[in-house]
Amino acid sequence: MTKKHNTSAIQRRLIPSYIFLIFVSFISVFPFYWMISAATNTTVDVARGKITIGTHAAENFANLLANQDLWRTMGNSFFYAIVQTILCLFICSLAGYGFELYHDKGKDRLFAVLLLAMMVPQVATMIPLFRMISKMHLLNSVWAFILPSISTPFMIMMFRQNSRNFPVSIMEAARIDGLNEFKIFFSMYVPIMKSTYAAATVVTFMNAWNSYMWPKVVMNDNRAQTMPMLIANLASGYTTDYGMLMMGVLFCSVPTMIIFFVLQKSFAEGLTGAVK
Repeated sequence: MTKKHNTSAIQRRLIPSYIFLIFVSFISVFPFYWMISAATNTTVDVARGKITIGTHAAENFANLLANQDLWRTMGNSFFYAIVQTILCLFICSLAGYGFELYHDKGKDRLFAVLLLAMMVPQVATMIPLFRMISKMHLLNSVWAFILPSISTPFMIMMFRQNSRNFPVSIMEAARIDGLNEFKIFFSMYVPIMKSTYAAATVVTFMNAWNSYMWPKVVMNDNRAQTMPMLIANLASGYTTDYGMLMMGVLFCSVPTMIIFFVLQKSFAEGLTGAVK
């Protein structure tokens, strides 16, 4: 009887916490719901504050296709984001692996310089980067998009910190068995650090997909535009069709949400430095 009483008392004390969590969850989910609702309503309905699901989704989608090259733009964004993610993961993981497992005083000083580079705002380097890309005749190309982000101090630091959990004894045993360093990296380090790779994939892909300012500078051809640039075009006219705009925002948001939900478990493990 006492045990049941204690359980009931604990549940009553948790009621305010549950109410608070429900309230916070509603606030977090409501913008996504409003985006879907607005994508199915007309501009007039959105302006009036209608938040229920409408019947104009097909019309808004047709207007979006008629006004913007949606499929080419989505293809561009997928291509740029995937290429940048693959190259960034390879380069940054290799750098983090080397900094931690082969570190010395010289590498530690170099890593300190990389950390200082994290303090420099992106806008401060945009003009020099643009001049470099322009002189290399890479404007409106995938290389113009990915080169400034192909290796970032944050990703290198993330791989280096998580590499501290890598079992060095396995690497030493592999060397005794005759494996070279690249075979150790690809056959042992990469599988063991898969949680870190998953977390880095989510962060890198989302940053590449949502990037706006740098592509706007180096992509002056509409055929090379990305999804954030398409959304900006939809919102920059004299009159804004909010239904069509929110339909574009919905298409822009779905890929990153899918990536996150698919990799969310590994993402959490990678951020905490879990090694399997």
